Amino acid sequence: MLTSKLSAAAVSSSSSTLFLNHRNRSNFAKKIHFNSLRPIVGWSCSKKSSTRRKMDSSASSRVVSPRASAQQLQDPDQLIDSVETFIFDCDGVIWKGDKLIDGVPETLDMLRSKGKRLVFVTNNSTKSRKQYGKKFESLGLDVSEEEIFASSFAAAAYLKSIDFPKDKKPVQVYVVGEEGIQIELELAGFQYIGGPVDGDKKIELKPGFLMEHDEEVGAVVVGFDRYFNYYKIQYATLCIRENPGCLFIATNRDAVTHLTDAQEWAGGGSMVGAVRGSTQREPLVVGKPSTFMMDYLANEFNISKSQICMVGDRLDTDILFGQNGGCKTLLVLSGVTSLPMLQNPENAIQPDFYTNKISDFLSLKAATV
Repeated sequence: MLTSKLSAAAVSSSSSTLFLNHRNRSNFAKKIHFNSLRPIVGWSCSKKSSTRRKMDSSASSRVVSPRASAQQLQDPDQLIDSVETFIFDCDGVIWKGDKLIDGVPETLDMLRSKGKRLVFVTNNSTKSRKQYGKKFESLGLDVSEEEIFASSFAAAAYLKSIDFPKDKKPVQVYVVGEEGIQIELELAGFQYIGGPVDGDKKIELKPGFLMEHDEEVGAVVVGFDRYFNYYKIQYATLCIRENPGCLFIATNRDAVTHLTDAQEWAGGGSMVGAVRGSTQREPLVVGKPSTFMMDYLANEFNISKSQICMVGDRLDTDILFGQNGGCKTLLVLSGVTSLPMLQNPENAIQPDFYTNKISDFLSLKAATV
C-alpha cells in the first residue's frame, strides 16, 4: 500500500516541468516550493506539512548530471550481478502492439532463475493492472498483477498519496481516457465521470450556447484516448479553468505509442497537449519520467534505487525515469529509439548501456562462454 512517505513533490513532467497554481481546498494545506531548476508542488493534510516539506526539499534537489556517451552492452553478467531488480518498460521492450518481441520469455526466465525481481512499468493507461496481467498471460508470460505498474494505476495512487477526498460525494474526477483509468480510480475508492461514455457526445454550436459542467470536479485525469473529441476537450477545459483548485493530471506525455507492430501511432501526449493548449496550464505527470512511480516502487518492494536497472526503449521517458531515480539504465533499440537517435550530438540523454533487444542478455552471454 502507498504510505504517506511518498511525496507529491515527486510528480513531474519531462524536461519542461511547471506545476499548477492551485487555490486552497478544504481539508488541504497547499505548499509550493520553487527550485531554480525544477518547480515542485506538494499537497498534504495540514498535520503532515512538516514531513512533506522535508521530502519536497529532498525531491527538488534531484538533478540528473550530464553523462558520458552510452556504452554498448558487452558483458551482460556484470550488469545482471550488479542489481537486484530489473524494471522493464512494456511497449517496444516486451511487445509491439500484440506481438511478443523475440527472445523475451527465455530472457525473463533466465533473470528469474538468478533470483532477480522483475517489475513491468508502462505509460499506457488504457488498461488496469489486472487487464495487463491478462495481456501478459495471452502472450505466454507468467507475470503477476503485483509486478505490473501502469500509469492508470499511478494516477489513482497519486490521488491517494495527496489524500484527495473520496468521502464527499460531489468531489469527483473527470476522465479523459479509457477504462484502465476508470477501473483503477474505482478500486482506489474515487468517483469519476467521463471516459469512453463521452466519446459519442457532440456539441451543437449555436448562438448563445453555454456548455454546462460539474463545478464539483476536483481533478481532471488525461490519458491515451481513442475516443478523444471536442466535447472532452471543452469539458476538461471548463473544469480546470473554472473549478477552484482543480488538478490537471496527465498519465504521460508520450508523443507516440505502439498500437500495432506495423507503425507508430499518436500517443497520450497528443491528448494531454490539446488540454494543455486550451487551459494554458502544465499538467502534473504521474507516469514516466516522473519520480513518483520510482518512489512508489522503491517503497512497495523495499529496495534501494541503486540496486535497480531500468530497461526501456525511450530516452525521454524510460531512461530519464531511471536516471531521475538514481538507477542504472539500459536502452534497447527494439522500439522507439534508433542508434542514430541515441548518437545524435543534440541528444543529451545517455543511458549507461544500450543493446538491440533484451534477449541480447542471452546471446551475448553465450558468445562469452
